[in-house]
Amino acid sequence: MANIPEDLRYSEEHEWLRPAGDQVTIGITDHAQNQMGDIVFIELPEVGDEITRGEAFGTVESTKAVSELFAPISGRIVEINDTLVDAPEAINEDPYGDGWMVRIEPTDLSDLDEMMTSEAYQELVESED
Repeated sequence: MANIPEDLRYSEEHEWLRPAGDQVTIGITDHAQNQMGDIVFIELPEVGDEITRGEAFGTVESTKAVSELFAPISGRIVEINDTLVDAPEAINEDPYGDGWMVRIEPTDLSDLDEMMTSEAYQELVESED
């Protein structure tokens, strides 16, 4: 069973969001990394780039496939996890910790209210299995 922390918000595209002050950290869920298999490469945007909700902002390549990352909310990239360039396996090992991908300053923090709770995300995962 996938690890789904209760303190995060989730998107239907299997990203998690962790708000902290006026920034939001984004990564992919434990369920998503399990489905992908061993992650071997990641491409992320640059600091300062704008991302738009629902649009691709990067890619993750695993031994099974290449998957696009979709922005769960809009905002400006303020930090990327450079560690993932050399060690993308951190996403498999610790998707909610060392495997985080980007930090953004959201255009509208109220967009978080439209993201799923852990309970709603659990239901989504169960419906896909």
